Formats: sequence, C-alpha cells, structure tokens
Amino acid sequence: MKRNQRGITLLGFIITLAVVGVFAYVGMKLVPMYTEFYSVKRSLADLAKEPGAGQMDSAKVRDLFFRRMDMSYVESVKPENFKIQRTDRGLEVTVTYDVRRPLIANLDVIGHFEAKQAMTSKEGD
Repeated sequence: MKRNQRGITLLGFIITLAVVGVFAYVGMKLVPMYTEFYSVKRSLADLAKEPGAGQMDSAKVRDLFFRRMDMSYVESVKPENFKIQRTDRGLEVTVTYDVRRPLIANLDVIGHFEAKQAMTSKEGD
C-alpha cells in the first residue's frame, strides 16, 4: 500500500515562518506611527468640542493642543507642523508632519500624515 506524506515539510515551515516574521517586523515599525496619528486626530476632535473653540485665541489653541500631545506621548509633531487659519465660521487647524523610521539596514519607512479639524463658532455648526 502506497503512503502519501501529508502536512508541511520542515523547509516549508521555515519559509512560512520567515515570511510571517518579516510582516510582523514591518508591522512593529508601522503600528506606532499610525497610533500616533490617531492620537493627533483624536486630540484635534476633542479640542474642537471645547466650549467656544471657534473664538479661542490662536496661542491658546496651540497650547491646549500641545498639552494633549504631551499627555499622549506624541513626539513627531513639532510646533512648525501646526497651522491655524481663521475662517468666517471659526478656526481651521491643520497638522502636517512626516515620520521616518529605520526599517532594515539603510532602508527607512516614511509616513506622511495630515489631519484637519474645523472649530466652529456656533454650537450647532
């Protein structure tokens, strides 16, 4: 009676393990970049919910935002990445920044992130 081998060979298992390992390593480099970005977006959204956010002084908005960044341990956003523009309905805050992380040897991963939030003057807008 002829017996057929079933299952994965050792070489197949090692190759599969190597591919999974590479994806896990890249994920460990990318996930912190995106969690930091979602902290920035959440901070902007929470800042827009502050009472009278649309009429705040630009310096106060900047101060409140960077206090939230300190609490969230966000280190990639610098003051030069933070822009405030006054509109007829209130303020529009834009945070644009790049994150560069080393990947393997001389290869880097670069992420470009941009978050915008409108802060309106009126409660119902």
